[in-house]
Amino acid sequence: MQANNTQKWEQITNFVELNFDKKPDLNAILFLIGIRELGELPSTKFKKEEKVNLMHIAICRLFSLSGYYELEGKDKDGWPHWKLIKTLPNFSIFEQETFIRQHIIEYFEQEEII
Repeated sequence: MQANNTQKWEQITNFVELNFDKKPDLNAILFLIGIRELGELPSTKFKKEEKVNLMHIAICRLFSLSGYYELEGKDKDGWPHWKLIKTLPNFSIFEQETFIRQHIIEYFEQEEII
C-alpha cells in the first residue's frame, strides 16, 4: 500500500479502536461495515452464519465501488443481496488484502467516516 494509504489505514484502525476499545483486524472492520450496511442491530447476538453473511455484504458493498457487484435489493428480513457483474481479478493473498484495504479506505472516505 502507498504511504498515503498506509496513513489512511492507520486512521481507520485508530477510529475503530477509539470507538470499540480494541485495535481491529481486517475481518473486524469488514464485520462492522456489514453491520452498517445491514442498517440495524439485532436484539440477540449474530449467529456464526450471520457473521459470515455480514462480511460477505461488506465485501460486496466495497467491491461495488469498483463495479464488481450491484445491489439487487433486500430480502424480507432486510438483508441486502448483491449480484456479481464483473469477474474479480485473481490475486495472491497479499494482493487480495491490499485490494480489500484500498476499498475500505475508499468506503470510509465516501461515507465521510474519516
